[in-house]
Amino acid sequence: MYKSIFSLALVLFFGSAAAQTSQNFEYLDIFQLEYAEDPQISPNGEYVVYRRTGFDIMKDKPKGNLWIVGVEEPEIHHKLSAREVNENNARWSPAGDRIAFVSSTDEGSEIYLYWTETGAIARLTQLENSPSSLEWSPDGKSIAFTMKVNAKAPVIAKMPEKPEKAEWAKAPRITDRLKHEADGSGYIKPGFTHIFTIPAEGGTARQLTSGDFNHSGNLSWSSDGSKIFFSANRNEDWEYDFRNSEIYSVDVQNGNIDQLTERSGPDYSPVVSPNGKYIAYLGFEDKVQTYQTDKLQLMNIDGSGNKLISGGLDRSVSDPVWDAKSKGLYFKYNDLGVTKIAYIDLKGKVTDITTDVGGTTLGRPYASGSYNVSNGGEIAYTMSKPDRPADVAVIEKDDKPKILTGVNEDLLAYRNLGKVEEIWYKSSVDQRDIQGWIVYPPDFDETEEYPLLVENHGGPILNYGPHFSAEIQLYASQGYVVFYPNPRGSTSYGEEFGNLLYNNYPGEDYNDVMDGVDAVIGKGFINTDELFVTGGSAGGIMTAWIIGKTDRFTAAVVAKPVVNWISKTLVADNYFGYAESRYPGQPWENFEGYWKFSPLSLVGNVETPTMVMVGMDDLRTPPSEAKQLYHALKLRKVETVLVEIPEASHGIAARPSNLITKVAHTLAWFEKYRSGSNQD
Repeated sequence: MYKSIFSLALVLFFGSAAAQTSQNFEYLDIFQLEYAEDPQISPNGEYVVYRRTGFDIMKDKPKGNLWIVGVEEPEIHHKLSAREVNENNARWSPAGDRIAFVSSTDEGSEIYLYWTETGAIARLTQLENSPSSLEWSPDGKSIAFTMKVNAKAPVIAKMPEKPEKAEWAKAPRITDRLKHEADGSGYIKPGFTHIFTIPAEGGTARQLTSGDFNHSGNLSWSSDGSKIFFSANRNEDWEYDFRNSEIYSVDVQNGNIDQLTERSGPDYSPVVSPNGKYIAYLGFEDKVQTYQTDKLQLMNIDGSGNKLISGGLDRSVSDPVWDAKSKGLYFKYNDLGVTKIAYIDLKGKVTDITTDVGGTTLGRPYASGSYNVSNGGEIAYTMSKPDRPADVAVIEKDDKPKILTGVNEDLLAYRNLGKVEEIWYKSSVDQRDIQGWIVYPPDFDETEEYPLLVENHGGPILNYGPHFSAEIQLYASQGYVVFYPNPRGSTSYGEEFGNLLYNNYPGEDYNDVMDGVDAVIGKGFINTDELFVTGGSAGGIMTAWIIGKTDRFTAAVVAKPVVNWISKTLVADNYFGYAESRYPGQPWENFEGYWKFSPLSLVGNVETPTMVMVGMDDLRTPPSEAKQLYHALKLRKVETVLVEIPEASHGIAARPSNLITKVAHTLAWFEKYRSGSNQD
């Protein structure tokens, strides 16, 4: 029945790499990169629909359309429709005869439906705000989704009427909410996210939840379609009890809500088993510390019989998906820098299926990626490679993956890329094994000496891995050996390792980085007179800390840093989340502790020429933090420059030109201090 939708199939033809001359990766290549994300395999396992994301060089923004590819016939590969608008959140109907998705136009985001037999498309909704978390009912007659419902801002004073045609200043923005802004989005308009359903043939969207609470995340229908399970924080003091959430159900007919879990900490991502007997979900008992691993839990459909099933795995579990027979679940987790898909039975036995998930973050080599499972157990996922962004692959248990797409072969097959190599070394602090990665320049020659560029990751509760990174490849293309470590505090080692930063950040993670530098130098191909260091966010904090601790580096670029925990904690968009989980107490209760871990406390030691860089719209590490470091260095007459990037939030690389700006300025600063440089 799918034949008609593939009548205009495009045959992939990449040509021969030998027919063209290869060259190194360049700045403008970033605009030509693409990646696959959110692959959704049809219930029968025959096709995968996914979002193909690229960049518009004229508008300097990402763009993404839905594409479909055959599993057994990958040459059948084309756009889902001829529409040139952003599309996402594609979800197959239970019978596989329709695909619901969200599409954005100048008029807003709406839910659309695509019929696989005819290729027809229809808009189902006319909504107040953008929908998300689409989920089909088991009988295919309804679609559930979440959407924000607007509310009014508080009014403090009644202003007098202005004279006709008078040009008064804009009205003030007034808020009384704990969380009222978010980096990348700015001011959050008042309102709450609620759950809705709409008939699959179109009609009026019906709101199921109510109250001044947010109901977000994934939705899961009961097997008979009478209830929808979700997570939320509906506690009276939910704003200040922000780490907590519970699992609830809402009756689709009358809106009655039942609470199924009750403990301190997050319980979320409920998924109902196909036989309707169980609910699997994620969460943990909150111990109030820097890092805690998300565990897979199981309970009966009525909330009874809670039990932990992933207790034997010291890693955070995400994205649980039941198998068709309700015998176990698939899930995703990060392990020693790589992202895996695994299967766990109801007794807790874990079996790894694949270890190469990721490739959907192009800037730096962070863990990422997603997957989806057919009724027959075929898994579609985003495959990560060190030299390619994500492609769509399909795998079954005990089988090898089949790569269905090659969205970057037209570009990267003709580029010389840096080789990515794993390195392990011992921490001088406690002899722990520490993981890092080395990226070599194209045409690397081990008999020569190269400058070393150290890239510190953000978070700090995150991890780098062997994933494609435009920034890292651009550094390597300019002749730098790049080293990026996963020091203590990084995820993918386990809870104890990640929590070593509690009330100790920055701390011995500095030693872990420097031990890695020595390990790379020990390989014999590094010019020790050309050591450079950079990093963004938590990586910027580490870079600022490093130059306050040592003068070994020739130059540094401190990007979007925190240099003063006292000022940052009360200014950033997540200001309410630091006390007790990062450092004991609030800043006014623990002034000495917050200052002790502020890189600004070490600025009197800094002699390293330092560029300071920040996005001017950054709400996570506000520009005032970067300016404090820059001003302090200027007062001390240390060589420095401040780079402020207009219209850039904390995620500087969100716009391709800003990613280029970041890398180009970093390299220009380092080149200025290279041995034999003719620059002033």
